[in-house]
Amino acid sequence: MSAKDERAREILRGFKLNWMNLRDAETGKILWQGTEDLSVPGVEHEARVPKKILKCKAVSRELNFSSAEQMEKFRLEQKVYFKGQCLEEWFFEFGFVIPNSTNTWQSLIEAAPESQMMPASVLTCKLLGIVSTPSFHSLPLIHSSATAVWLWPGPPLLQCILERH
Repeated sequence: MSAKDERAREILRGFKLNWMNLRDAETGKILWQGTEDLSVPGVEHEARVPKKILKCKAVSRELNFSSAEQMEKFRLEQKVYFKGQCLEEWFFEFGFVIPNSTNTWQSLIEAAPESQMMPASVLTCKLLGIVSTPSFHSLPLIHSSATAVWLWPGPPLLQCILERH
């Protein structure tokens, strides 16, 4: 194992996503929040997000994380997939992370023009996408995690599961 690989493992071992929320950026109203550590690799996490989020001109994502290790240039790359195709990609830079710290990071995600948005009827209860969020710092990729995002309310869960497969 290389020194870079070992350093990446140390960072991942000492990293935890404590909580996250999504807000309507105009009103500040929380639309979704969760305390599951969505950074845990090797697991497909799930988030049930209200479909009214699609009407927001901008969404504020606030996440709180702890890191035992120092990171020089911590950043996230977020990709949204629908039916296996990458629809959207965002890049967020946090910067320097102090060792043994807990941090809150707020990012703004602006909606595409309405003419470029998929209709909610297409997305309702079907798998909206896998939000794949690799975490980096000055080293190469530390890890990648995936979250299945479901819009609700929608048809009964069993129908959703059948549509997904």
